[in-house]
Amino acid sequence: MAVMESSTNVPAVELRISISETEPLIWRQLVLPETATVAELHGAIQCAFGWKDSHLYAIAGHDRAGKKRIIMAVDDGDLPAGSEVAAGVRLLELFDAKVPGRSDLEYDYDFGDNWTHEIDVVGPAVLEGNAITCTGGAMRGPLEDSGGVHGYANVVAVVSNPKHPEHQEAVEWLEFVTQESLAKFDPIAFDINDANDQLRLLARRLWPGNVSDEEVEFVLGPVLWFLNQAGPDGLPLTGAGYLKPAVVKRAMTELGWIEPWNANVSTESHAAPVRVVRERLQEWKLLRKNKDRLLLTPAARKLIKKPTMLWHYVADRLASPGHEGVKLATQLVVHWELTGSKPPWKLVDEVVQLALHDRGLRTTTGADIPLDWARGLRVDVHQSLICLRLWGSTKWGSGELEPSDAGIKFLLDVQSRLRD
Repeated sequence: MAVMESSTNVPAVELRISISETEPLIWRQLVLPETATVAELHGAIQCAFGWKDSHLYAIAGHDRAGKKRIIMAVDDGDLPAGSEVAAGVRLLELFDAKVPGRSDLEYDYDFGDNWTHEIDVVGPAVLEGNAITCTGGAMRGPLEDSGGVHGYANVVAVVSNPKHPEHQEAVEWLEFVTQESLAKFDPIAFDINDANDQLRLLARRLWPGNVSDEEVEFVLGPVLWFLNQAGPDGLPLTGAGYLKPAVVKRAMTELGWIEPWNANVSTESHAAPVRVVRERLQEWKLLRKNKDRLLLTPAARKLIKKPTMLWHYVADRLASPGHEGVKLATQLVVHWELTGSKPPWKLVDEVVQLALHDRGLRTTTGADIPLDWARGLRVDVHQSLICLRLWGSTKWGSGELEPSDAGIKFLLDVQSRLRD
């Protein structure tokens, strides 16, 4: 991850990127900081064209000094001879913003379908260091795995011709991969506002900035509330082992969770937020039951006055759940939250189920993981996340909100630990 200035105007370069041989031409015009890396340019191209980042890519050609460059996104040990790692090459090494015109570098995506993107330098620009913008473009981005330029053109032609013998088969394939009806598929449409929304999310992920003390305390708000309420003496429990009504009502009120619950709710059975957070804090070994009280664990006593350390502790717990299925579901849910790419509601659990299958996870009898198990894993991860304030609101749940800047920083922390 490159270090970028924030809230400061920095030199930028404007590039026009066109998919070779498409007719009409599919293109986007992007403005990126000159100090952005090739890996970050890759992310911008993926967002702007609507690619899914599911294939390898490379940038090859001659840089501004005439030097031959081959730049790829693979581990150092897997790099072909003479190649460079994309995260280590900056745009200012490749393009001279003051010399407009066709560059000698091309971006190739998906070495099977071979989507070649030609890159023209438009000129110098200025923008905020933590931003990427799209200033123009034309045509919908192609479909992944459609067979390259000519395969995609054939798909467009076939779905547009009800009399074609392969029309129905092509429509079914298109609707499966896009998860939209044929009526919503418009190959000539380009929504620049949607492209910029995606690029804004990308920039927030690429250059999140440092975590402030205020952000730490806001994200961990519910966790800190329960730990502080427990204090040295713990919280009283009912005979059945639940928090007493006075504590439940106080938590619902002081944490801003009353809506949409009844203002008089006072039992865990009717106050889901309290029950879920209490259970998670026990799972994370921050609270423990002892007879008729809920007590701080030794870990909680060490962390209660050190919110930054508590942030790292909770992030590590989420990234190390102790079960491979939960870990995989966490990877998926965190990725969806960060990228705004959650699958359609009717398919989300099937995606989790398929990922579990592809990972080789099975039941104890060797059978495939049932769909309701996959749903349970996804819900379990989601409930862990909503114990934290990741969406910029004190209200319970995420709704359809984007993660806040603080939420993105926390999710990136979890994602980083999941990869380690």
